[in-house]
Amino acid sequence: MDERLSQWILESGAMAQATFRFYAELNDFLPAERRGRGFSYRFRGSPAVKDAIEALGVPHVEVDLILVNGESVPFSYRLRDGDRVAVYPVFESLDISPLIRLRPRPLRRPAFVADVHLRRLARLLRLLGLDVSFLPHAEDEELVEVSVREKRILLTRDRQLLKHGRLTHGYFVRAEQPLEQAREVVRRFDLVGEVSPFSRCLECGALLTKVRKEEVADRIPPRTAAWLSEYVLCSGCGKLYWRGTHFRRLERLVAEILARGSG
Repeated sequence: MDERLSQWILESGAMAQATFRFYAELNDFLPAERRGRGFSYRFRGSPAVKDAIEALGVPHVEVDLILVNGESVPFSYRLRDGDRVAVYPVFESLDISPLIRLRPRPLRRPAFVADVHLRRLARLLRLLGLDVSFLPHAEDEELVEVSVREKRILLTRDRQLLKHGRLTHGYFVRAEQPLEQAREVVRRFDLVGEVSPFSRCLECGALLTKVRKEEVADRIPPRTAAWLSEYVLCSGCGKLYWRGTHFRRLERLVAEILARGSG
């Protein structure tokens, strides 16, 4: 578009228009008629492309690359009339280092904070040995603070929370059932090689350490002590664990999550 016309649109407050297209799983946030295709976005002035993306329903933390008219741009890029905008999620293997990668660090790292509605997901991920913080009474600001301070990926089903301006790492959990959610997170963040089942406390998430039976004898039920000699202790909350009759069920649960998560 002619430079003088673009300047007139900007100064006059006239309505301008850009074409957007979102790729891969970013389409999950769009209405059906906009998925997998280009569509028009009308605006006034010169909004930041980040603001436009979130106005369209896509949290900025799910975006890793933006191309405007074929060139990579940062979130702060100001939209102009006639722009063609392509928005991509985090890449698995494609090297985009020559371009402006919008994630300050790779999004896929095995440290998370789960919001208050994902208690069962947090426990399942801890069962796999993954580092998951869960604060049962945390408000949104506290969750964001933990995510930023401890460099944890915020897991949530609250799209608005993922649009928080300070948040840099987050993921919208699509599935509704906890087992499916665990499979989804393992698959999405390629965590099969990171898991270490039964290495973390299900209550607080701290690491478990082996402890001598004699040191915790007063905490072991007599029937259990009669046949079992191996025990582990939580380094955080002090909870005692052993491989009781429920252990086989937990092993099957872990296997089921990983079998689906690796596909």
